[in-house]
Amino acid sequence: MRFLALTCALLALSASGCNARDDNAATWPFAVTEVARFDEPWDMAFLPDNTGALVTEKAGHLKWWTGTESRDIAGVPAVAYAEQGGFGDVALAPDYATSGIVYLSWVEAGEGDLKGAVVGRAHLAFDGQPRLENLTVIWRQTKVTGEGYHYSHRLRFSPDGQYLFVTSGERNKKTPAQDVTVNLGKVLRLTPDGRPAPGNPFAGQGGQAAEVWSYGHRNLYGLYFDKDGRLWENEMGPMGGDEVNLIEPGHNYGWPVVSNGSNYDGSDVPDHPTRPDFTAPKLWWNPSISPSSLLIYDGSQFPQWQGDMFITALSGQALVRVDLDGGNATKAEQWEIGRLREVVQGPDGALYILEDGAGDPGGRLLRLTPKT
Repeated sequence: MRFLALTCALLALSASGCNARDDNAATWPFAVTEVARFDEPWDMAFLPDNTGALVTEKAGHLKWWTGTESRDIAGVPAVAYAEQGGFGDVALAPDYATSGIVYLSWVEAGEGDLKGAVVGRAHLAFDGQPRLENLTVIWRQTKVTGEGYHYSHRLRFSPDGQYLFVTSGERNKKTPAQDVTVNLGKVLRLTPDGRPAPGNPFAGQGGQAAEVWSYGHRNLYGLYFDKDGRLWENEMGPMGGDEVNLIEPGHNYGWPVVSNGSNYDGSDVPDHPTRPDFTAPKLWWNPSISPSSLLIYDGSQFPQWQGDMFITALSGQALVRVDLDGGNATKAEQWEIGRLREVVQGPDGALYILEDGAGDPGGRLLRLTPKT
């Protein structure tokens, strides 16, 4: 046990404490270095020109990590922080280098018990106190009452920078995922100013249907384009049935009619093969790993992994690698590092992962580099 404790102290691996799973750390193909700590971090975006990164904290803070210290950014919105709700994604505008525009997602309270995710954009200023200027909400999720789950609110720009893709969870209400007139349980395609993108599959119906790119989703926490422009997504299933999907416009991915998992009350959900009219996942997990983010790697530090998918897992407490071959996906390796919220690729080609943790020690930012 003394050796295990020393290994854990040196690697600083798990915000929730070290355990025997870390005995395998010596066999990992990467070295792990703790570079910063945050309080319930949710997302991270590197800034250009080696000026650091932006990190959202779920309780409602936006941090500028310079590489040596973290500074608060002023002008952030008020967030509805409870259960799965709070501050979410941060994404740089495609023209950030000249515009300084950033996009953010968070949960907003409405009247009574109503809550819903929103997307806003603002100018990020660094002269004097780092701050957001002219923050404007450009999109709103349908607000519903009840428990604060399944907001999703991931952001991803298309490779050409013309479209903003937003994931919108079904808010634990199930049936809205099958209703294209409601923007819950969907992948949405918008213009950078938040309007429905021209040419969307259900544009002719108007209203929220005009936003919809795909539907029949549950709680979508990962969204990424591969080098050939294919859009990949992952989402949490109920009790089992976590999925990796290849997103096609207009396709219905089946929730809550089908899932390779079961409801939390133990009742059965028909498996995907029973309904071939729905688009089936490329990969699925049962029991759940609770996928929380997705990256498709194209850096230089791990050339053997170029084009591969990486997924962070909350309940699975792991970083998962998936081999991609065109539109096919195969489970590869899984490293039990800790309860992980986010994986991003740094400008140096290293992998950076955020642990999901609050208080002390909080969520650590870990840098993964090849072992020498």
